[in-house]
Amino acid sequence: MKKITGLLVSLFIFSGISAQKPPFYKNFTVSAYVRAYEVRDMADQKKLQESWDLTSRQVKIDKIYLETHRDKLIVDEKTLASAIKFFRSKGLKVAGGITYTIDESNNFETFCYSNPQHRAMAKEIAEYTAKHFDEFILDDFFFTSCKCDLCIKAKGDMSWTDFRLKLMTDAARDLIINPAKAVNPKVKIVIKYPNWYEHFQGLGFNLKDEPKMFDGIYTGTETRDAVSSDQHLQQYESYLIFRYFENIAPGRNGGGWVDSGGASYLDRYTEQFWLTLFAKAPEITMFDWRQLQSAVRPGQRGAWQGTGTSFDFDEMMKPYKLTDGTEVKPSTIARAAGMTFEQVDKFIGHLGKPVGLKSYRPYHAMGEDFLQNYLGMIGIPMDLVPEFPDDGKMILLTESAKYDPAIVQKIQQRIQSGKNVMITSGLLRALQGKGIEDIAEITYTDRKALVSEFKAGWGKMVKSSQEILIPQINYLTNDSWEEVSAIKGATGWPLLHRAQYSKGYLYVLTIPENFSDLYQYPPEVLNRIRSVASQGLNLRLEGPSMVSMFLYDNGTFIVESFLPEPVKVKVITSGTATSIEDLLSEETIKGTAVQAFMGRNRSAEPEHSFEITIKPHSYRVFRIIDTNQGVSK
Repeated sequence: MKKITGLLVSLFIFSGISAQKPPFYKNFTVSAYVRAYEVRDMADQKKLQESWDLTSRQVKIDKIYLETHRDKLIVDEKTLASAIKFFRSKGLKVAGGITYTIDESNNFETFCYSNPQHRAMAKEIAEYTAKHFDEFILDDFFFTSCKCDLCIKAKGDMSWTDFRLKLMTDAARDLIINPAKAVNPKVKIVIKYPNWYEHFQGLGFNLKDEPKMFDGIYTGTETRDAVSSDQHLQQYESYLIFRYFENIAPGRNGGGWVDSGGASYLDRYTEQFWLTLFAKAPEITMFDWRQLQSAVRPGQRGAWQGTGTSFDFDEMMKPYKLTDGTEVKPSTIARAAGMTFEQVDKFIGHLGKPVGLKSYRPYHAMGEDFLQNYLGMIGIPMDLVPEFPDDGKMILLTESAKYDPAIVQKIQQRIQSGKNVMITSGLLRALQGKGIEDIAEITYTDRKALVSEFKAGWGKMVKSSQEILIPQINYLTNDSWEEVSAIKGATGWPLLHRAQYSKGYLYVLTIPENFSDLYQYPPEVLNRIRSVASQGLNLRLEGPSMVSMFLYDNGTFIVESFLPEPVKVKVITSGTATSIEDLLSEETIKGTAVQAFMGRNRSAEPEHSFEITIKPHSYRVFRIIDTNQGVSK
């Protein structure tokens, strides 16, 4: 593979937007979304030009979404036509957008699809939008939270989930898709799904049927701040949710969508963009036009800045010149986005298809919500899928897999074929008395343990910095074995357990009562969990938590740290790979041969260890050098 040369040269020199037209990027499209409020204000052409100049000089934009409706505000035809003409004159692709809210400020009040007036309004808005655009997207409010008397009566004896799934699926067909295509047969209608995928079915989002009905889907990849925001989403989800939706609708997941909310420092804003692109999103949408004009504040500079991090605040704030000689001083967060896209576009095309440990989540399932994202944050490359995986040496099943009525049979058949399965303690609890004991008599008890000492394999005892509450798992001695143990006083319980069955193994991973306590496990514990979970993958990570690994099928990979200080980690490769190359710096790192763990269930395979340092909130991009071929594996 040809080396990337000059990657860091002129990285932050802006390339003269005033003299260029889209497309600006080689590997993805950059879009901006404009709410109906701001589209309405575009009737003032002078202000529109000023806002365009301010934004377009700081981020290169290929496409614009102009919203026709939000909060019962419908943009008038004259203003809409004028705005469409303006952006087309700049060379942008122009699409429409709809947000089906009555009052977003009132707890995101949605349309009531049991109300005849609201239904008529929804239909008219779809028809109006299709009249003006050959493509439009539904912002992520095409659900219902209404429990008015009309909804209560219409629901009858159905559960709210079943009622809303049917109501919204019918509304998609009868109020949006069919009416819009009757007005404009060639219109492409895309539904954008938000980030709270675990709870979609309860509000009427139908991941099983809707993706087949619409012309495309779109992914909300915003994760904001895990601690201070209400949703508490882990950073890794900005990557994993795109992969999940891509697995639901292969080739029809149009892109990822990020806003600036909850990003107290700009690194968190830009992290969401590059994580979306690491998932190989073909388009990235910046929400929204108004936010892009928000001024950069000194308080948005992270404490770790000035150390050469992936996002360099100080470099971003340096003035630059357009090709016409005009000097531009960065002033809004649009420049942070722009600099991120320019940087990622340099290498993202060299990465293959994302791969990872497959984890099965049946449609409309719940249980151990968002757990795969926590596992991604401890360095296990994850790949969330809607169908039970038959391939791969190892898969992971969380509690949500209980929604598949044939799950125990599928687990048995997979293990009997010689392929391994890891289940969580939550799924073990859910399957007790439903056949899981035919594989191994391992029991989830009602007892808990507060632990801080651990033993991984045959290693020494290690301690966590705080106590962690875990469920106590019981098993039959010599029928199954502890891979990792949690200790309290003179007794202990399995943290990772293994049971042989036919030609393969069932593993049980004990999940702490607080999922984020996974981050408190000592590196030795995490390393053993990663080693077992990564069976079948050619790479694994060793080191502390809050460091993630992203794998691709052509031997390239990314290691990213979400820690506020530099961290040293090890990358372990299998096979004949003895070197890795940093695609950004072109540095070649030689590996050290290491002895693989000789567990009761594994034979030692040749491995090499590579020690690398990752700067705070930063990533490094590598490719494996195969000693037999001299190219990426």
